[in-house]
Amino acid sequence: MKNLTEKGSNNALEDLSRYIFAAPAWPRSVMIIILFGIVIDGAGFIGGRNYLLVFGFLGYVFPALFAFVLTKPCVEGVGGKITWNRSALLAMACMVFQVIVSLLLTFLPYPNFYSVLFAVALGVVFSVRLIVLAGIADYRMSRMVPAAALQSMAAAVTGTYYFGMDFLYFVLALHLLFGCGVLLFIWLVERPLKKNFHVSALHFINAFIAHNTDGDKALDDFFMEVGEDVYVHQASIFFSRVGRRDITFTVPNLHPGPMGEIGGANLPKVLHDMLGPDTFVAHGCATHDFNLISESEVTLMADAVKTSRRDAVFSEGATASRRYTCGTVDICAQGFGDSLLLVATRSPEMTEDLEYAIGLAVMAECQGHYRHVAFVDAHNCMMDITEPVVTGSLTAYEYWNAAQEASVGRAAAPVSAFEAGSAHQTVPFTREEGFGDLGIMALVVRVENQVTAYVLFDGNNVEHGVREVLRNHLLTVVDECEIMTTDSHVVNTLSGRNPVGYRVTAEDIIPYAEDVVRAAVADLAPAEAAGGTGWVEGVTVFGSNIISRLASTVNAVLTFVAPLGVAILIFAFLLSIVAYLVLL
Repeated sequence: MKNLTEKGSNNALEDLSRYIFAAPAWPRSVMIIILFGIVIDGAGFIGGRNYLLVFGFLGYVFPALFAFVLTKPCVEGVGGKITWNRSALLAMACMVFQVIVSLLLTFLPYPNFYSVLFAVALGVVFSVRLIVLAGIADYRMSRMVPAAALQSMAAAVTGTYYFGMDFLYFVLALHLLFGCGVLLFIWLVERPLKKNFHVSALHFINAFIAHNTDGDKALDDFFMEVGEDVYVHQASIFFSRVGRRDITFTVPNLHPGPMGEIGGANLPKVLHDMLGPDTFVAHGCATHDFNLISESEVTLMADAVKTSRRDAVFSEGATASRRYTCGTVDICAQGFGDSLLLVATRSPEMTEDLEYAIGLAVMAECQGHYRHVAFVDAHNCMMDITEPVVTGSLTAYEYWNAAQEASVGRAAAPVSAFEAGSAHQTVPFTREEGFGDLGIMALVVRVENQVTAYVLFDGNNVEHGVREVLRNHLLTVVDECEIMTTDSHVVNTLSGRNPVGYRVTAEDIIPYAEDVVRAAVADLAPAEAAGGTGWVEGVTVFGSNIISRLASTVNAVLTFVAPLGVAILIFAFLLSIVAYLVLL
């Protein structure tokens, strides 16, 4: 029987990355265009029969180069965007289509048939350019028609010189025919997204490509159209120290995704900067359904934390930290006055997102003993991209039961004065290597003779086994330790798998983790703690299953895009041949 945690839907977003690729540098595409022209003219000269002087250059190379040079200014002149690399690649690819179609049936014993095939090839080039430009530059197709026609019309001028004015009329008719085919193709492709989400598929593709090209925020506007408002708890623990900066440990129940700079992917860094340098933004209970549609929504979270602090009642007492286990779930728990900090992991089993309802259940159960419950998903063991833990599953029960035991155990534990210290360590590792902008942070708490370190990596999960290596080393410095990640998705641009320790070895990370823990120990000072639970009201997120439904729809559309496009092109090709035979 399939486990309830394995719903098999959110992976669809990850699957979209396989359709993205980088265009080669434009000189390479231009070189291929020129080489094609040389080969065509050389083959025509050697073949001898019906050879058209320098037609390879004038009919194929010149139109491609003409389109390469003018596509970018033509597109940008109407508000679209395209790079020189993409312009060259498009021109080169269309030249290949032009060669294939125009030379497709040259073996037939009809001396005048080449001009017909050449005209059909120009119709194919026009339709391909129109579809591609509408997808990567500007979804408003009427604006892309002039840029799409550059290559085919330049070749039409050459064809008119060689074949006469009738050729030009035939080419114009084919442009109209293939243009109608493109409209039919786009209508069929866009229908699923418009029906389910009332948005344009081309608009989505434009925004996605713009984001990956230059970090454009157009996707925020797109997601605003499909987002919905939610109201979630945000628990925080505040540490006040005499002569030292205050420390804030907050646990948002909103998800830092979906990827790159889209939506709230950099939520931990943005919220940290809003609340102060000694702010820890841990990962709460939230899936991709609770991705913020825009960074601007983080302001509501900061306001909730500040509001909850105003009513906070500080206490000098804290319990020692202790671990509680149920099944695969292990929780490090520590009480601070009327507040309870729970840091949960399943390592060495997979640790993944928890649904918000699980967090609510844990908070409700523990509030019989503690007024404020900061429940952290340590998010520290990744083997593969998988689905979140859902309410009602065995794993959800294990989280709930372990938390319940922790709240009872810590409520009965003795309370003593404590010290707190924090430190922040920058690292020489990049987002591509799995590290977000905050690097590594450490909160250290000393109660009597026990020193506990909560080490927070700004990243999306930890490679399987790396948490144990780091923790075992840090246990030579402190008595208890847990490794956490913020789940920041800025480290994921085209892939959902880029955890801490995946591209940088644990041995290379250890010196920085040890330094930050030692610095936090050196920063220890007598402290008081207070909890605060605020409401983040009306924050706009992607909404229930929107990511999986959107990605699944796009994936489904992409599976039939190629065969549908080929079918329409073949139909238009056959229709154009029939039209020629009828006119003949």
